[in-house]
Amino acid sequence: MPLFRDEEYLKVDFDEKQEKDEALWVKCKSCSKLIFKKKLQENNHICPNCGAYFFLTAKERIKSLIDRETFVDETKRIESDDPLNFNDAKPYKERLEEAQKETEMFDSIIVGRGEVEEHLLVIAVMDFRFIGGSMGSVVGEQIASGIELAAEEGLPFVLISSSGGARMQEGLLSLMQMVKTTSAREILTHKQLPFVSVMTYPTTAGVEASIASLGDVTLAEKGALIGFAGRKVIEETIGEELPANFQSSKFAYEQGIVDAVVDRDNLKPELAKVLEFF
Repeated sequence: MPLFRDEEYLKVDFDEKQEKDEALWVKCKSCSKLIFKKKLQENNHICPNCGAYFFLTAKERIKSLIDRETFVDETKRIESDDPLNFNDAKPYKERLEEAQKETEMFDSIIVGRGEVEEHLLVIAVMDFRFIGGSMGSVVGEQIASGIELAAEEGLPFVLISSSGGARMQEGLLSLMQMVKTTSAREILTHKQLPFVSVMTYPTTAGVEASIASLGDVTLAEKGALIGFAGRKVIEETIGEELPANFQSSKFAYEQGIVDAVVDRDNLKPELAKVLEFF
């Protein structure tokens, strides 16, 4: 049963090109004020009026963290072959095609080599726009491939998570990626190479319960949603009311799930500090 098919290679384009139909202004959902898009980009996609964080695409995240002109895209040329021929409201293949067109990515992750304040590393960055950043067979393969590349070159591995969890359209094959990625993570242990996990909004379900929680150092971006199941499901299961800040980055830090909560502006220097330590 084929899981993947090879496709043309997609390059990460760092040029700030303005599309003809792209809006010049965006509205903040927190304070409802209009923001000039270029000003928002210059402010690291943080609302200059109220400080609310906007979603970052994988390419924007790489641009904010990796030293300019040091990133080399190592994403494998594969996409899902829809092994289950899954259909819900629409065929899975159609969902994939729509997500690929929107994001210009094969799947919800980009993997590559680069530098953070001149520290070499291999980095994998998820993109929530692609079917909720869900982890299917392609994402599992890309993460494992990134770990193997880090081990081969003796480099630290950094994972930036933004995911709703396992991809239901691939059924059991998707759940198997939890095992695949956690097993691959052991390669770094044997090679004595650091693994830094960075949880952003959201890091949930199968991704949070597997590879994202296995960092030697685990950081959370301020405002991240971190957890396995939804609030309602957990409350009905345990028969108790959960705290108001349940599954927030602050709560995760207080419970020892993450080692630090970091503002977006400070994430790159904090990551560099961790790499310098190792």
